[in-house]
Amino acid sequence: MAAESAVTAPTGTASAVPVGLARSWLLVPGSAPDLADRIAASAADVVIVDLEDGVAGADKGRARRALVAAAESGLRPWVRIGDAASDEWRTDVALIRGRGSELVAGIMLAKVEAPDHVRRTVDALDGELAIVALVESARGVEAALDIAEAPGVSRLAFGSGDFRRDTGAADDPLALLYARSRLVSTSRAAGLPGPIDGPTVPRDVSVLEGASQHAASLGMTGRLCLREEQVAAVNTALSPSGDELAWALDVLETLERHGIRDGSDLPRIARARAICSAAEAFSIEADAATVHVSDYAN
Repeated sequence: MAAESAVTAPTGTASAVPVGLARSWLLVPGSAPDLADRIAASAADVVIVDLEDGVAGADKGRARRALVAAAESGLRPWVRIGDAASDEWRTDVALIRGRGSELVAGIMLAKVEAPDHVRRTVDALDGELAIVALVESARGVEAALDIAEAPGVSRLAFGSGDFRRDTGAADDPLALLYARSRLVSTSRAAGLPGPIDGPTVPRDVSVLEGASQHAASLGMTGRLCLREEQVAAVNTALSPSGDELAWALDVLETLERHGIRDGSDLPRIARARAICSAAEAFSIEADAATVHVSDYAN
């Protein structure tokens, strides 16, 4: 499980899960006719208003106005903005500059290929907002550690669709194993929570569940969602189970009674504490447990 971030999900959405633990990241096109209603009703840990690829060029102005209207109604979603090399980035930044935290809770920056893309965005917005760097190309994957260590980055995300288009890789777990594992490794090396995986396009729930479980097995701790009906399956797949929580509580109870026996205890203890922190954030109870999760979460 990932370390907890101090930044929380936006006020006015269905969840207040810390961003460092957030599992489901729902992308909603800013041009959606019912944007504010979709933000307010979502069960996702984080809702992202998409001003980038999810919106046709002719509709981007309307999407930006809809984001402002949502903020004026009391909602504070995240927003995905254009890549730092584009004219759309300049327009998006101009919209947010000077009213960042009043308008959105954070930035998902598209097509990040170098730490300078992050630095330019942080500087343009006076460092006010947390940034999730969306890595979508071979260059981005190879620069992942430098990107993860750039000031302002709170998490990495994998743009799997654009990565496949860039590299010619198949939509297959083995073909994408290197890219996912590299983002996991560099996130850990930079002290970030586990990365956010790309979305599953097919509507088959079993495909989504399998893909999410595979991502979790690699150390990824979040997933982009394209539809509200994907949120519940993603949250379940990326949450500790009741059995896992019971194991974690047993480990920590043993620690209290006997102390650390040797160095081999340390990885189990770290994992147990991370599971307890996640379970507390997600309001998950241990199977047959009689202790309070919050007693062991820190």
